[in-house]
Amino acid sequence: MEKKIRKKRRAFVDADMCVACGCCVKVCPMKAIEIWKGIAAKVLEEKCVGCGKCAKECPASVIEIQEVER
Repeated sequence: MEKKIRKKRRAFVDADMCVACGCCVKVCPMKAIEIWKGIAAKVLEEKCVGCGKCAKECPASVIEIQEVER
């Protein structure tokens, strides 16, 4: 039986379009997002597990979950 390898996923924020509302910060179970200088959300790569809760909650739809190299 072949073993499936899951690729690592991570959230990416379009900082140019982010309104820094903080909705993503509130729903992140890993505390992997912070509002940077009151301007935009910033993902802490080492904490993010790519669960997608932030992307679903973002009212501006500027967060995307992507697969990344391990």
